[in-house]
Amino acid sequence: MKTILVTGAAGQLGKCLQKIADEYPVYRFVWADSSTLDITDRDAVSNFFDEVEPDYCINAAAYTAVDLAETEVDAAYAVNAYGPENLALACSDQGAALIHISTDYVFDGNTRLPYDESDFTFPLGIYGKSKLLGEELASEANSKTIIIRTSWLYSEFNKNFVKTMLNLFAQKKELGIVADQYGQPTNANDLAGAIMQIIRKEPKNFGIFHFSNAPETTWFDFATRIAAFSGSDVKLNKLTTEQYPTPAPRPARSTMSTDKISRIYDVEIKHWENSLESCINDLVYAK
Repeated sequence: MKTILVTGAAGQLGKCLQKIADEYPVYRFVWADSSTLDITDRDAVSNFFDEVEPDYCINAAAYTAVDLAETEVDAAYAVNAYGPENLALACSDQGAALIHISTDYVFDGNTRLPYDESDFTFPLGIYGKSKLLGEELASEANSKTIIIRTSWLYSEFNKNFVKTMLNLFAQKKELGIVADQYGQPTNANDLAGAIMQIIRKEPKNFGIFHFSNAPETTWFDFATRIAAFSGSDVKLNKLTTEQYPTPAPRPARSTMSTDKISRIYDVEIKHWENSLESCINDLVYAK
């Protein structure tokens, strides 16, 4: 029986993987969060791997506070860059494959076409810069590394845009939402399924892949559909990025092509509205 180590098990993706683990009885899952494994501690990671002896490591651990990263630079790099390097080195020692989750924020967003995996990266903020360095360090440390860039992740777990909107809809009659930033909302449950599909295929193709729901939309349209699916009558107003400044700059259009992961690993790309409606039903109506 092959062993899958999941780091960041207390995060959105980690919880989504736990939710479907019973569907994969041929694997032994080991769950690690920051309280049981500090991925920034190289010796601790090495010792943990010696004990667990994983065949796969899914790194779902990340520093995701995009704006806070602008001031907590060391913390962002420790978790997003040097943590993945530590995991990749330990994977290399064990002969294990690393599946590392990255972000669309490695791009600057100055394009009209979807980014593919070979396109030039130019992150605008510390979060994106730390995640890009993590990609590079992990890939250099272990040749059996798969990087999955994803975007606008949400689920029924933890804090995310969907749950924030639902909370605000219950408190406010009117909200302003940015309408000039484009990307792809992604249900973390779909990402979890994609990762397990890759593992089930016993990966031989490593490198960078893009995964998200499709097609592209804006934060405003995303919020509009959240309101519609949840039955909210909140009034939503369009804002420009200039009208809603943030400490960390965001890419204007970070849409990614998912053709590669679909072609190589036969991963299904769901429409973001269908995946969103499913999540809303779980959050609002499944009582």
